[in-house]
Amino acid sequence: MSVILYARVSTADQTIEHQETQARNAGFEIDTVVADHGSSGLNTLLRERAEGRRLYDMLRKGDTLVVRWVDRLGRNYQDVCDAIREFMRRGVTIRTVINKMTFDGATADPIQQAVRDALIAFMAATAQAQAEATKEAQRAGIAHARAKDTKYRGRKPTYDRNQYQLVLDMLAGGAGASAIAKASDLTRQTVLRIKSAPDQAEAALLAWGH
Repeated sequence: MSVILYARVSTADQTIEHQETQARNAGFEIDTVVADHGSSGLNTLLRERAEGRRLYDMLRKGDTLVVRWVDRLGRNYQDVCDAIREFMRRGVTIRTVINKMTFDGATADPIQQAVRDALIAFMAATAQAQAEATKEAQRAGIAHARAKDTKYRGRKPTYDRNQYQLVLDMLAGGAGASAIAKASDLTRQTVLRIKSAPDQAEAALLAWGH
């Protein structure tokens, strides 16, 4: 039985090492890291990614699949639901670092199955909605940055791209500002500013070349 971390990064500002460190700091003893680089979770299905295909080949009954959150598997609602249910049918346990969720096929009780499947569907839908919201924030951020005097970039943001994305991911997962601040190593006020105006937060990163 193996513990496999699946990590995915879609931009140069994100790192596999960050996701692995988060998982280990959360207490997971990782045997193998499977990682896809520069891969969109919205437009590319898990099976279509090079390491995603490898993940399907590797996972066996009794294995544990660890992901930072379900959006690392993908941001396409149907694809994420299909992947998790396929892995559970194989006897694989899926665990998330954020919110410490656990999904498996152990229960035979139909009500518990319904609750589990509804939660999976909710998380997958949230991942897709967050991806679409992030793209919209990026478009708005670019427009906001272009509308400003290019010689004036404003104050340098106190967060980087990884922290910004982590804040958005945890907000999508329903986490509170204090928990997000602790996980991202940002102040609570910074988290609340990003939450209230993600397009302006995106614009600040773009203005400073992030």
